[in-house]
Amino acid sequence: MDRAEIFDLLIEIKENYPHFDVSEENVDRHMKYLHDFSFEAAQKNLQEHVRTGKWPPNIAEIRGNLGDQEARQRELEATRAYLDQREANRAKATLPPAGWKDGLLAKLRNTRD
Repeated sequence: MDRAEIFDLLIEIKENYPHFDVSEENVDRHMKYLHDFSFEAAQKNLQEHVRTGKWPPNIAEIRGNLGDQEARQRELEATRAYLDQREANRAKATLPPAGWKDGLLAKLRNTRD
């Protein structure tokens, strides 16, 4: 995120939380911790915070627990791959041959005797 995007983000915070500090020092602090973060993701997290938060968001809330989001995305992708594989296996599955169950039961009865 560049400095102009930080300003845009802080302006949006100020519009929703009038007492939010937009001093040059606070801009620098946000720049220090958000320079490596996507503006779009920060904006999305801010909008979610505005819908649910009573107080202005801190930097961690703007970042939105990126590690958790990435882990959740990996888990979703792994689950989708697993379900796709199950569906492919289901499409290839066939019923056992006729009489298979009876033959198996007969073998089981013979081994018990």
